[in-house]
Parts: sequence; C-alpha cells; structure tokens
Amino acid sequence: MKWFRIWAIARKEFVHIVRDPRSLGMAIAIPMLLLVLFGYALTLDVDNVPVVVWDQSGSHDSRNFISHFEGSHYFSIRDHVRNYPEVERAIDSGQALAALVIPSDFADQIVAGRNVPVQMIVDGSDANTATIAMGYARVVALIYSQQIALREVQRAGGRVLAAPIEVRPRVWYNPDLESRNYIIPGLIAVIMMVIAALLTSLTVAREWENGTMEQLISTPVLGPELVLGKLLPYFAIGMLDVLLAVLMGEFLFQVPLRGNVALLFGMAALFLVGSLSLGLLISIVTKSQLLASQLAMVLTFLPSFLLSGFMYAISNMPRPIQIITYLIPARYFVALLKGIYLKGIGMEILALEAGLLALFGAAVMAVAIAKFKKKVAL
Repeated sequence: MKWFRIWAIARKEFVHIVRDPRSLGMAIAIPMLLLVLFGYALTLDVDNVPVVVWDQSGSHDSRNFISHFEGSHYFSIRDHVRNYPEVERAIDSGQALAALVIPSDFADQIVAGRNVPVQMIVDGSDANTATIAMGYARVVALIYSQQIALREVQRAGGRVLAAPIEVRPRVWYNPDLESRNYIIPGLIAVIMMVIAALLTSLTVAREWENGTMEQLISTPVLGPELVLGKLLPYFAIGMLDVLLAVLMGEFLFQVPLRGNVALLFGMAALFLVGSLSLGLLISIVTKSQLLASQLAMVLTFLPSFLLSGFMYAISNMPRPIQIITYLIPARYFVALLKGIYLKGIGMEILALEAGLLALFGAAVMAVAIAKFKKKVAL
C-alpha cells in the first residue's frame, strides 16, 4: 500500500467536493443548521406551565394558596374561570395545560382543621410534561400545607416546630438542571453519525453511476488505498464540523466543557472513522446513490436518535432493546461526550466506550475493504 496513491485519490475527492457546492453545503452547513434547530427546539425543561384557576371559595385562604402557584416559576396563571365548561375549553384550546379547582368550603375546612380536597386537572396528551407538572403541584400544595400546620400549632401556644429531616439536595455536573447541557453533546453525536454516513454513502455509488469507476479500476490503485483515499477528505471535513459544533456549544448554547479538549477530539476521530466507513460500506454494496442515501438514513438516524441514550434512558427500555443498543456506535460516543462535557472524566473511566468505538471503526473499515472488488460486475 502506497501513501502517494492514497493521497492522489484523496486529492481527487477534495477537488470534487470543492467543485460541487451541494456536497460542501451538506458537509458543513447542514450539521450547523441541524445543531441550531434541534438545540433550540429540543428541550426537556418544564417551566411556566399555563394554568387556569376556578376559585369557588374566593376567600383569603384560597387566594393565599393560589399565590403559591403564582410565585413559582414552574407555573403561570393564565386566567380565572367560573365553571367546568370553561375549564374544558381552556385545556382543549391549548390555553392551559392544567386547571386548579378550589372548592367553595376551602377556607371553612382549613379553619376546622380538616383535609381539603383540591382538584388539579391536567392535560395528559403529553404524558411527560403532565407528570412533571403534577409533581410540581404536589410540592406547592405540600409547602402550603406545612405552613398551615405550623401556623395552627403556633396559634395554640405550642412551641415552634421544625421538620425532623431537612433535605439539602446537591446536584453534580449539571447544577442548574438545564436540559441543553446534556442534549447538545448527545445531539453532536447523532448529527455527526447521520452526516458522516450520508456523505460517504454517495462516493463509490457516484463513481459507478458517472461511469468513472472503470477508470479507477484500470489504475494500479489497490482496494484499501481507494477506500482510505475516499475517507480522508470527509474525515477532515468531519473534524472541522466537530470543531464548529464544539464552538457553537461553548459560545451559542453556553454548554460547559469540563473535560480534556484533546480527548474530545480524539474520541470524535474514532467515531468519525466508524461512521464514514459505514457510509462507504453502504455505497460499495448498493452502487446506487438514491438507495445508498436512503439506506444510510435508516441505519444511522433512527438508531442513533432512539437507541443511543441521547433522548431516552437505555435503562428504561425493554431488555431485548437494551441488548440491541450495544450495536449502535452512537451509544458509546454519546456516553463519551457526556462524560467529557459534563463530568470532566478521562480514559480511566471511559476506556471501555473508547475501546468499543475503536473496535467498531476497525471492523466496519475491514468489511468495507473486503467488499470492494476491483472488477466490473457482469
């Protein structure tokens, strides 16, 4: 294997990319556009839940209870309604996600020292948001109940009570609980997987469709040299995309990068080798640009998005699906990025993920080289 022949193939591919604005745009502009769109659109933070209130009591106690919701940044009181049809209309129209219904005897029941049933109607069409909103409401109600209990004890002349257990939570790695801090690193992995596979999935297929593969076959270039030469330009572009994505995460989304930058780019290089090799393998097998692009999308985007742990916790998946996730390279890269970005950990902890990523890249490249035959199919 001669490096000057590999460079000749790489130079030819570079010239083609530069002369084809569509390829260059797909290679650089699309990853940045996707990162911006998904970075701002994807969020798991539940703030300012819109709520309508039906206060049948109209008392000082009920208004005090409502003020606890108004004072929380998790809720936003949008309107006051007068009956259940108005509650239903507000939730059906999307004006409110939840409705707080306070009974007419709210104040009387509190004075009598009885439990008061307060109704919280929540739109369950978005199950995740509804569950989080109900949790917030329970906490607000619990705080208000504790204040009422302490007030009654003090009125009765008892000593000031203190909670027997005081929980002081301390959040590591993402103290503000900002979802973008772990969405952006995972998003980089998913986007790079898709773009890398899509780019190289067109290379060999394009040569067959343009009729230039016969010329390459007639040259003394060996199969491994052709595969490596095809990969090099896109590897350089991929690393440029990683650099731009890291800069966008740092300055556009303010995602903290606590780990080693060199380690981040080293792991990105391993991931790109595997992703690019997968796209090239698809191109070698299909020999059709249309089929190759469609197959690359199916084999990269859906598995990377759904089974990498980027959006959904792998531990919550059924056991057979958890086993399948071990075949998804984006799983390991997502774990590496989150560990480097948020935890600042190194190879002493991430060695297994890095080794599996390197194994995937080597295996796919070996299969791609073995599948490429320097002969014209009859």
